[in-house]
Amino acid sequence: MGKLFGCGGNFSVQPFSAVLMATVQIPGGDAIVVHGTAPLGFHFTHSTYNATVYENSAARTYVNSQTRMGITLADLSWDIKYRIVSGDDEGFFKAEEVIIADFCFLRIRTKGGNSAILNREIQDNYLLIVKGSVRGEDLEAWTKVNIQVLDMNDLRPLFSPTTYSVTIAESTPLRTSIAQVTATDADIGSNGEFYYYFKNKVDLFSVHPTSGVISLSGRLNYDEKNRYDLEILAVDRGMKLYGNNGVSSTAKLYVHIERINEHAPTINVVTHIPFPSDKEPTYAVVNIDDLDEGANGEIESVSIVAGDPLEQFFLTKEGKWMNEYKIKERKPIDWDSFPYGYNLTLQAKDKGSPQKFSAVKLVHIASPKKESIPIKFEKETYDVSINEFSPPGVVVAVIKLTPEPLGVEYKLSPSEDADYFKINPNTGLITTARPLKIIEKDLYELEVYTNKGGDLKAQVTVRIEDANDHTPEFQQPSYSSFVNESVPVGYSVLAVSAVDKDRGENGYITYSIASLNSLPFIINQFTGIISTSEELDFESSPESYRFIVRASDWGSPYRHESEVNVTIYIGNVNDNKPLFEKVACQGVISSDFPVGGHITAVSAIDIDELELVKYKIISGNELGIFYLNPDSGVLQLKKSLINSGIKNNNFGLKITATDGENFADAMFVNISVVHGKVSSKTFSCRETRVAQKLAEKLLKKAKANVKLNLEDGFLDFYSVNRQAPHFDKTFPTDVMVSEDLPVGATILRIKAYDADSGFNGKVVYTISDGNGDSCFNIDMETGVLKVLMPLDREKTELYLLNITIYDLGNPQKSAWRLLTVTVEDANDNKPVFLQDSYSVNILESTSLGTEIIQVEARDKDLGSNGEVAYSVLTDTQQFAINSSTGVVYVADQLDRETKANYTLKIEARDKADSGHQQFSVVPLKVFLDDVNDCSPAFIPSSYNVKVLEDLPVGTVIAWLETHDPDLGLGGQVRYSLVNDYNGRFEIDKASGAIRLSKELDYEKQQFYNLTVRAKDKGRPVSLSSVSFVEVEVVDVNENLYTPYFPDFAVIGSVKENSRIGTSVLQVVARDEDSGRDGEIQYSIRDGSGLGRFSIDEETGEFHF
Repeated sequence: MGKLFGCGGNFSVQPFSAVLMATVQIPGGDAIVVHGTAPLGFHFTHSTYNATVYENSAARTYVNSQTRMGITLADLSWDIKYRIVSGDDEGFFKAEEVIIADFCFLRIRTKGGNSAILNREIQDNYLLIVKGSVRGEDLEAWTKVNIQVLDMNDLRPLFSPTTYSVTIAESTPLRTSIAQVTATDADIGSNGEFYYYFKNKVDLFSVHPTSGVISLSGRLNYDEKNRYDLEILAVDRGMKLYGNNGVSSTAKLYVHIERINEHAPTINVVTHIPFPSDKEPTYAVVNIDDLDEGANGEIESVSIVAGDPLEQFFLTKEGKWMNEYKIKERKPIDWDSFPYGYNLTLQAKDKGSPQKFSAVKLVHIASPKKESIPIKFEKETYDVSINEFSPPGVVVAVIKLTPEPLGVEYKLSPSEDADYFKINPNTGLITTARPLKIIEKDLYELEVYTNKGGDLKAQVTVRIEDANDHTPEFQQPSYSSFVNESVPVGYSVLAVSAVDKDRGENGYITYSIASLNSLPFIINQFTGIISTSEELDFESSPESYRFIVRASDWGSPYRHESEVNVTIYIGNVNDNKPLFEKVACQGVISSDFPVGGHITAVSAIDIDELELVKYKIISGNELGIFYLNPDSGVLQLKKSLINSGIKNNNFGLKITATDGENFADAMFVNISVVHGKVSSKTFSCRETRVAQKLAEKLLKKAKANVKLNLEDGFLDFYSVNRQAPHFDKTFPTDVMVSEDLPVGATILRIKAYDADSGFNGKVVYTISDGNGDSCFNIDMETGVLKVLMPLDREKTELYLLNITIYDLGNPQKSAWRLLTVTVEDANDNKPVFLQDSYSVNILESTSLGTEIIQVEARDKDLGSNGEVAYSVLTDTQQFAINSSTGVVYVADQLDRETKANYTLKIEARDKADSGHQQFSVVPLKVFLDDVNDCSPAFIPSSYNVKVLEDLPVGTVIAWLETHDPDLGLGGQVRYSLVNDYNGRFEIDKASGAIRLSKELDYEKQQFYNLTVRAKDKGRPVSLSSVSFVEVEVVDVNENLYTPYFPDFAVIGSVKENSRIGTSVLQVVARDEDSGRDGEIQYSIRDGSGLGRFSIDEETGEFHF
């Protein structure tokens, strides 16, 4: 680290030079002037010249110019005079003429006698107007000479002010700038530079040699000393160089040390809600911090200054930390009177001087009652609906408190409605306890209370969804009516009517005729009116109809039906005319056929009245030859044909039959009379088959009566509940379910049947027992068994459910089976650590493999789901964990200085073979206790310092810095010099400041290599390290005096035929400096002889 202490850059003195005019005359030729040839005409060589002269110069001191001043003699006879015509009002200067060869030099010097002395601080520049003239001739020339007055170190530095006073805290850190003194020097350049340093040796403070900044270089101790009086000197560097070590100026600095109470205490509060079971409840933990040291950092007290008028609380100093307090109650607090808690105001004060108070801290002490989450039912009112057919055990609702306290029991308030329901006291599941259709009620009001909810109650309204549980009822037990067979089609015979107490479609009724036989009647399905659907015929149909009318509702899933007997009597009406059995008869009789003989017989049948038919000859018997018996229809001969005089031998009789109202269609009997004997079978007729048809009608009627009689004996198998429901053969005796099945998941579908029809065969399902945790529900309609509440194998792993099935017949029949439900373990539990967090302190030197702590987690699951494997999630090489035991051990080298503590995330993960593995993470804090294992490290490792050789004794030339990360004494470093070069350097043990203790001299030694040791205070072994400080001494130029020639000009001669190298003359210059600074080198700068002559740079001898 290279530094240059001092201001050598501004104090360097360049080598000085002097000018001598040397003239060499060559006999027989012109003189050669080293400065060159003269210009033509009368004028100065330059219009302006620059020259310098030191202030305070003695009388007759000539100004110095790097350019020759004057006029070239164009005529060697000229007598030139120079005179200062302006610019020298004080009369400091005088102009002189010096003629050498062909040039008249202008030389200006200070006057002698009582003339004033030049003072640069008053005037540092003079512009002289010089006139040159030739005596006796009218020749004049003018020029300007600018004279710069050079500074001499004739003034000393002056402090302003001369007294300083500062007050610093005892705890001020090393190297802190505490003050700055200021001095000024009216000289310029290097003459105005000076150094600050202490008059006497001072260890605790240092002053920068050029800036005057005072810094603290040692530890302060108020008890040892509380005031320091320092004297600071400002020494002119020039005086030191010239050998004058007199004090230029002195300032005093008074440093007052105070044990300042800089910091007020600060309050940090963590509130806490105590448990009801705490005997001495703590409501807050209060920590007080004060950054001051000593008594200033000690806490005298912390108190409640407001917010507790009844003095309910107090602060007690407890806990493992020095300034830790707890807020507790003096006596039990009536929180009901303070539902919003207390707002306490705390304030702390330290023991410092002056004493400081913390800012007030507002702490809200919340009421434990208010802070606790109020218990309430999930709903204030529950409104549910269930089916009217619901058997016992059907789920109604789940009533819950939130949050649900441990040991809660749910109960139903006693009431008439509550008798039909029951509640699981542990789960709040309400189910039906009795069939609901036994009473005519469509709304139940229940009230639920618990043993933990105080006066809290939940209202449950159970609405009964109307089911088709009523059968239509006819208003009469039977119906009958009489109707003539002659009524037209569509004639309304009678109307039936039924009523259904159900609502909606369940109570909407339609009518139908339930008959296996075809009937000549229809019924309007909506009105119940029975009307004829075809013509009635008494003769071919039953004389009465007995049939069943069915009333059906529109209910779902099955219709309820009721039946009523209806009898319709048919009245006979004479609506049929007699019909002849035979028509178109033809026959022959002999002319001698006897009177009264039976010719033939006609027969007519009347379906209405078989015995009342009368016969009559309508025409063809005008002569009265034939007689027709009106009752029997026998045709006889009434008059003899012999000698009757009848000419016509053919007779055509037109015969009819009547039932008294209707006449049959006439038939004809044609009789031919012949002479001779005639066969008895001579009559023939066309058969009408009326008798057969009549027989068929009668048979049909008889059969119809038989069918009706059979229907009278028919039993209605559909209306009787004969069969009990039964489970399907696939019903399992046991089933396995995973405990992670979500609520609502289907477990299985239970199948059951009932051989009956309609509602008699409709099966409903329920769980009548074994569902103690209310985890299951079965759909009443479908038999689907589902998860109702979350399963937890760790709580219950086996259920024996009583699955009961009912039909909806009357009387209702049921059956039951037991179903074993085994809850299989699912990986639903995380491993749980026995502690929320772990911490351990170990030495940073703990060896590899050392076990430092064991963590443990437990998993309630079974098998691989409950096996725990441990791992370290944090990316670290320093620690590892046994995956089986949870033992954490050191796996790599530890170093507190690199990392003082570790927060490890320890994972406990189960070994579930399938699905998502569960895990938990817990923090493990490992604190490394310090071991003195670090040597102080220099920052940087070595130093390079440049120091001016004239720096005053006591100057701090380097600040050493080390870093020792160890704690306590192991981190406290002391410095020492292994070699101090005979006391030339010294080091402050505490701060590492290296000071000059003796003056330096560049000419004697330019480099110093200091070996510095830093050593800590560790116990039992202290550690140290070494660094090197290379001090380079920077030369301060002490070339104070300018070389000068005793003579302004010298004259020499050389023959024109002299050989080259001939010695012409020797010039000699003088220098008051000593040593190397006083050595002189010669050179030819200008002139006409340049290139013709040479000069020895060491001896000053000229050669041709």
